Amino acid sequence: MFVHDRVIGRVRVAFTHRHGGVSTGPWSSLNLAAGVRGEADDDHDSAAAVSANLTRLAETFGVSEREVLTMRQVHGRDVVVVGRAAVDAAPPAADGLVTRTPGLVLLARAADCVPVAIADRARGLAGVAHSGRAGTQAGVVTVAVDALRDLGAAELEAWIGPRVCGACYEVPGWMRDQVAAVEPATWSTTRAGTPGLDLAGGVREQLDRAGVVVHDLADERNVCTMECDDFFSHRRQGTRSGRMGVLVQVQP
Repeated sequence: MFVHDRVIGRVRVAFTHRHGGVSTGPWSSLNLAAGVRGEADDDHDSAAAVSANLTRLAETFGVSEREVLTMRQVHGRDVVVVGRAAVDAAPPAADGLVTRTPGLVLLARAADCVPVAIADRARGLAGVAHSGRAGTQAGVVTVAVDALRDLGAAELEAWIGPRVCGACYEVPGWMRDQVAAVEPATWSTTRAGTPGLDLAGGVREQLDRAGVVVHDLADERNVCTMECDDFFSHRRQGTRSGRMGVLVQVQP
């Protein structure tokens, strides 16, 4: 279920792989997103399977599925501060969530984009972010850092999870130039010699400039979602791909 799962001070940080759930077919098996569809309207994972997967995750955190707070991810830079009231609210349109409320589990989903957890382990503040191409260009992780500091965070750390690597993520040359003009660390060339983007390189640089200590878990493990079948990959699987998650919980 987890490729990484640690309690660090007052915060738990976890990243999932694709195994340990009940989904079948291309969504096998720990798919965490019900809204992902193939070419046809009826080509998608069942809501019941995704709910069962989320319940399994919730149980490992000692909470109900309702207490796993999600977002309607829109590839932007909006970050929302959530508390206990969010349990009964619709998921916000955002690409980052932050909290100081113990017990709640925050979840961001990804399948090649960069999943990020950010926390102040001593003060018990935590957040998650989904940083795709547009989110990296817009600096969503820096918005999340600012939101946590507004809540009182001081010593922040970030954990970057499995994502597509710069040697695999091929894009048109104009797109590489456009993104790299904003964040030069994203500039990359694929193994085929074509233009590429290193989104995690850009995220690392943004966090470093913000004074955040960075732990790049995928780099430490030499993991690329496109190259490893243990992870979902939109680039490898196309539209019939599930989603993994990054989760944080301020310890009760």
